[in-house]
Amino acid sequence: MPMQASDIEDLLRETFPDAKIEVQGNDGVHMSAMVIDESFRGKNRVQQQRAVYAALKGKMDGSSGELHALALTTKAPD
Repeated sequence: MPMQASDIEDLLRETFPDAKIEVQGNDGVHMSAMVIDESFRGKNRVQQQRAVYAALKGKMDGSSGELHALALTTKAPD
């Protein structure tokens, strides 16, 4: 079953409660997300994106994942 933007945001909010989070996409399969969180400070982009994927709790795992593609923008606040 495809995921809705609000479902993705809810999952991300569990791990990043104080983050600025914007999730977009309307097909439920190919989505984009921007996550700006203080916990990313000092981490490289790969580390930041791994943290986001971990927050999705397996929803992107392989062909059985509910979410096929998620374009990510991650950074620490300015």
